[in-house]
Amino acid sequence: MAELDAFTDVLDYPVYVVTAAAGERTAGCLVGFASQCSIEPPRFMVWLSKANRTYRIARQASHLAVHTLRDDQRPTAELFGGRTGDDIDKFEHVDWHRPTTDGARAPILDDVRAWFLGRIEAQVDGGDHVGFRLSPVAEGPPGPVRPPLLLFSAVADLTPGHPA
Repeated sequence: MAELDAFTDVLDYPVYVVTAAAGERTAGCLVGFASQCSIEPPRFMVWLSKANRTYRIARQASHLAVHTLRDDQRPTAELFGGRTGDDIDKFEHVDWHRPTTDGARAPILDDVRAWFLGRIEAQVDGGDHVGFRLSPVAEGPPGPVRPPLLLFSAVADLTPGHPA
């Protein structure tokens, strides 16, 4: 792993909250591995740890919701990154709603900088994480201002609810 540490230690990228639903079960987690992966057609990839409850539910879901957080939303990052849905219902602690897109059930967090809902097009095994390639089907309306996003450096000290 040391071969990549020198490179990744200098990166500071946004973190995301990814949510999923299968049946009546909901889940969400803090994600650091995510990126746009195609312009045309538009595609976005999120990577979920195989140890994570969100991953287990996402495997059965048709859609995932991806949310960016403002830099003042560390408590939301702590909830979704430092707690496990095996122990608590994270959605009891935030305002959220169901999407209106047919067939989509992934919870949409109300108080975030931006969000989009993506249909799961493919899953890619990457080792201890699985990538979910998403095709956007809906997005939240843009806000009037563009506040700074919560970055990895602001949450690097969080103890995860599950090991990676």
